[in-house]
Amino acid sequence: MGQQDKKKRIFSGIQPSGELTLGSYMGAIRNWVDLQDEYECIYCIVDMHAITVRQDPALLRKRSINQLAQYIACGLDPAKNIMFIQSHVPQHAELGWILGCYTQFGELSRMTQFKQKSQQHQSNITAGLFTYPALMAADILLYQADMVPVGADQKQHVELTRDIAQRFNGLYSDTFTLPDPFIPKMGARVMSLGNPENKMSKSDPDGCVFLMDKPEDIRRKFKRAVTDSDMSVTFDRENKAGVSNLLTIYCAATGKTLEAAEAEFAGQGYGVFKPAVAEAVVETLRPIREESERLMKDKAYLESVYRDGAQKAQYLATKTLSKVQRKIGFVAR
Repeated sequence: MGQQDKKKRIFSGIQPSGELTLGSYMGAIRNWVDLQDEYECIYCIVDMHAITVRQDPALLRKRSINQLAQYIACGLDPAKNIMFIQSHVPQHAELGWILGCYTQFGELSRMTQFKQKSQQHQSNITAGLFTYPALMAADILLYQADMVPVGADQKQHVELTRDIAQRFNGLYSDTFTLPDPFIPKMGARVMSLGNPENKMSKSDPDGCVFLMDKPEDIRRKFKRAVTDSDMSVTFDRENKAGVSNLLTIYCAATGKTLEAAEAEFAGQGYGVFKPAVAEAVVETLRPIREESERLMKDKAYLESVYRDGAQKAQYLATKTLSKVQRKIGFVAR
């Protein structure tokens, strides 16, 4: 146990608001697998964040369980990682409310993701959509996480989490570990197949490959992928965004360098290149899809994983929350 305590702690989570994507896998989850032996890792299915926009209740439940199965199929070992569903640990909501009382209105107003999401959901701009960075701060600070694996679009949330933690620590003495954003070096930046200027996202299903897509669907999506008219397979993010994205995906799927991939397809054109990228992705995702399908038939096993994960997470969360409640003047239970 002493050795385990010396490991730095990582926290991360993905919303079950849609199916996991190739971008999620290549940009995040595959890196999580590499981290699980070196760090103490806590991975959360953040269903409480998902309801900041309207969800189909039955679909949300199904996706939460399916996402856990896909985590495991991608290589995350329940024996090495704490994996749980956010709503099963009520301390997230309790600390989220407390931290909301230490977060400035102006700080929340400046959050880029709130501006983007409120544009997308103009008929349903809720208080939860506005205040969810306080809940995100609670997610991280509950577990005294040292690092949070994030993409560039989430870095602002970690910075706000640090600001909230420093404010609280300044008022009440050291309470929270200040987390650092952790951007893994090997994470592939996967863009939309239909609009390679934008990140691959489940909100753009036509430009997105999902982990559970059938091989024929993957091939069809890559066949339609945006390229350009000069037919040369070369990496140039500024002038050849579509081809550069496909090269990034191909290299991430095969382990080849950009130079090797460019040499492989020199003079062959997109009619050869695009199907080759599709096949590389089909074979990368095949074992994940097959293992996910097997796991999703074993509901008892998945239930045991998320219940055990919630129990371990609650133990850690309760220690932090009790300390916070005492410091702000709440009466002990």
